[in-house]
Order: sequence, then structure tokens, then C-alpha cells
Amino acid sequence: MSETTAQKGHPKGLWVLFGTEMWERFNYYGMRAVLVLFMTKALMFDKAFASNLYGSYTSLVYLTPLIGGYIADRYWGNQRSIIAGGIVMALGEFLLFFCGSTYSSSPELSSLLFFSGLGLMIAGNGFFKPNISSLVGQLYPKNDKRIDPAYTIFYMGINVGGALGPFICGLVGDTGDPADFKWAFLAGGIGMLISVAVQLMFHKKYVLGPDNKVLGLTPTNSPAIWIKPIAIILGLAAFSALAIGMLYIDAKVVSYMTYLLAGSAILIFVMVMTDKTLNKFEKNRVIVLFTVVFFVIFFWSAFEQAGASLTFFAEEQTQRDLGFFTVPASWFQSLNSIFVVAFAPVFAWLWIKLGKNEPSAPTKMAIGLFLLAIGYLWIAFGVKNVGTGIKVSMIWLTGMYALHTWGELCLSPIGLSLANKLAPFKYASLLMAVWFLGNAFANKLAGVLSALYPDGKTKTFLGYEMNDNYDFFMLFVVMAGVASLILFLLTKKLQTMMHTDQQ
Repeated sequence: MSETTAQKGHPKGLWVLFGTEMWERFNYYGMRAVLVLFMTKALMFDKAFASNLYGSYTSLVYLTPLIGGYIADRYWGNQRSIIAGGIVMALGEFLLFFCGSTYSSSPELSSLLFFSGLGLMIAGNGFFKPNISSLVGQLYPKNDKRIDPAYTIFYMGINVGGALGPFICGLVGDTGDPADFKWAFLAGGIGMLISVAVQLMFHKKYVLGPDNKVLGLTPTNSPAIWIKPIAIILGLAAFSALAIGMLYIDAKVVSYMTYLLAGSAILIFVMVMTDKTLNKFEKNRVIVLFTVVFFVIFFWSAFEQAGASLTFFAEEQTQRDLGFFTVPASWFQSLNSIFVVAFAPVFAWLWIKLGKNEPSAPTKMAIGLFLLAIGYLWIAFGVKNVGTGIKVSMIWLTGMYALHTWGELCLSPIGLSLANKLAPFKYASLLMAVWFLGNAFANKLAGVLSALYPDGKTKTFLGYEMNDNYDFFMLFVVMAGVASLILFLLTKKLQTMMHTDQQ
């Protein structure tokens, strides 16, 4: 293969990482698609408890990569961390499979298996997630024009897995019989093992840097004791035990997660802003970053209803009978990934087409929030004046997911790259953690808001009364709509404070 041909295509390592990530996302989204249904139909948790537990679980999923990324960088290396994390996640799925097999015969054992399974999923994700993404960029020389398209291809891998997971796991697990949910967890676990197998078989052969050296191996200064198998196993066991404990305490003992996340964000903000070595321009950029993260919380807390309240809505109040086949409620969670694959190229083309008129990053994010509000307005109209027990057309959920995906394409990729650009070099990793903190906070809030899903009783949130689905969906219209309007009004000011012309 000539040098020019090599430069035109992508390294084979990209496809190894694509396959690894695709099967891991298959596992995660497949399991997430049936999680609240399993909790309410098999374990018989009430919807409010299931929603809050879902929020705590997804919140911790965003927090653990901060620790897993740190350990990989200093001690284990990327590949070892990906494989270790993948095995732990597969074990988590198999524990959930046994939980789904024993919930009626042995409820106490089933409860232990359930929290342990979720805890292992949280811990394993912490080692897997941050390390796979960072390897993509390392495949190419610095400033190589193929890096952006490579991340686009990788992002497609995420969404192929995100579409297939709910489809396959829903097909085998979400059958209407609670005893079948276990098959969804088994399918997720098998997907995770395929992901690990792809890594073990192909990483050292194909995941090579521009210098043809294998990427993601043990860091040079790592103490030998840290990479002994016994040390790795003990470390993973301790980290998993911590994740299980944190989830159980927040769900069953005292709900501390919101305070932990808010306290961490305030502490980081004060620490950075009181650093005398940073100049005025750098501090202004940090203020912009925190402001953007604050608005992103409103987006994801509404968007992440997909795995909670919107799954209840799909299950109970959406007409899913096609005459020859009843669509599983969990399948609707594939729509977001399908729409991302369909519309991502359109949005990429649109920003290039606009040229000089392309909106700034904060404006794009405000547009994203606006599209989210329109999505909830669409479904609110679909359920307005609909009597109890009457099911509505699938078009309402489908249209809402399309609008939400358009909003995501305006906000998600933009926000992540903005966080990279705005963070002073000294605090690059710490301020990337703030982005994840924002996501964690949003997921916890998503669970709290999902617990307000109407069940015949009047629910209130900050004085706003909700009696039916229309009231519930209008809460998100107002929340996202007001956030979008305020962000639009702040855009000019934020652009000035970004000081893109200053160093």
C-alpha cells in the first residue's frame, strides 16, 4: 500500500475501536431500554422509586469515568482498562440475568443481585468509556485532516449499537411476560463479551499509532505492582463495591447525590477562580464554561426521560398494536440513534453551507434547547384532552424523538468541543470533569422529574400542579423553552467573554 493511499483511507485500528464501542453501546442501551420496565413489572417497584433509582444509576455512570480515566492514564493504560471494564460490565449483566431468574422465588437474593449488577455496570463503565474515545485521536498524526471524520465514523458506531441494543434486547426481553426480561440482560452481557473479544483479538495487531507502535499499553512510569493480576482484581473489586454502596445508599438510605454533585461543582469553580496564576481572559472563559454546563443540565434532564417516564408512556399510553405484531415499548429507545445516523450528515452539511453565517457555539446550544421544547410541545398536543385509558398514535412519540435528536445534534458535539477549547491548559482534565458533572447532575434530575409522571394523583413541582400527561409534558416545554430564551439573550455576552482572539 502506497503512502498516499494510506493517507486517504483510515487505519484498520479505527474499525477495531468502532466494533469494540458498538457492542458496548449495544449492551448499555439494550439494558437501559428495559430497566424501568423490569423494575416496575418484575421487581414491583413503584414508578417514583424506579425513576429515582434510574436517575441515580445513570448519574453514577457519568461520574465513574473520572476515576477510571485517571487510573488508566497513570497505571493501567487504555487497553487493559477497556478489557477490565468490559469484563466487569459483562459480569454486571449476568448478575442482572440471575436477578431476573430469581425475583419471584427468592426476592431477597434477587434484590442483592439487582443492586450488585447495576453497581458492576457503573464501575465497569468507568474504566471502559473514557479510554476507548481517547484512542481514536491517537491513531493519527497531529493536525491530520482525517481526525474529525474518524470521530464521525466512531460516533456512528455508538449509534449503530444504540439502535441495535434496544431492538434486540426488547425483542427477546420485553415480551409482555416479566419472566422474559432476563433474556434482555443475557443478550446485553453477550454483546459486552463480543466487545471484549474484539479488543483481545485485534487491538495489538491493528490499533497502532502513526509510528506503528501499539497504542494504549501500560504507561512508562507505572509501578509494576499496579499491573499484577491480583492488584487489578482487588482494585476492580474495591471500586465495584464502592459503586454498589453509593447506588444503594442513594436509593434506599439517604438521597445525597444531588448535594454531592452540586458541592463538587462549586468547589471546582471556587478553586479555579481563586487561582492567581490565571489571567482575566482565562477566568472569563471558565465562567462561560460553567454557564454553558448549567444550561446543558436543563437539556439532558428533559432528554433523558427517554429511559424513564417516556418508557412508561410508550408502555401504557401509546397504541403499539400493528394488527400482526405489537411493538415493544423498549423499541422506541432505538429511535434516537436511528435519527442520529440519518440526520448527522445533514447538520454537518448545514453548518458548512451557512459559512460565515454559521451560528456561534452558545447560539447552537440555545437552538438545541428550543428544539427540545418543541418536541415536548408536539407530544403535549398529542395527549391534550385525551381521556384516561385511551392510547395515542405512535406518531407523537416518533415525532418527539426526531425533534429531540435535532436538538441533540445542535448541542452535544458542540458542547464537548467547547469545553475543550475554553478550559485553561492547567485545568484541562478538571474542567472536562465539570462537563461530566453537568451530565451526572442532569441524569439525577431526570430521575427526580420522571418520578412526577402522572399516576392519577396531583403532583407538584416548584408550585406547578400536574394532573395529567399534558401538564407533565408542558413542564418540560416551559423548562427547556425558558432556558433556551435566556441562553439566546446571553449569547452575545458569552461570545465576548470567550475572548477567542486572546491567549
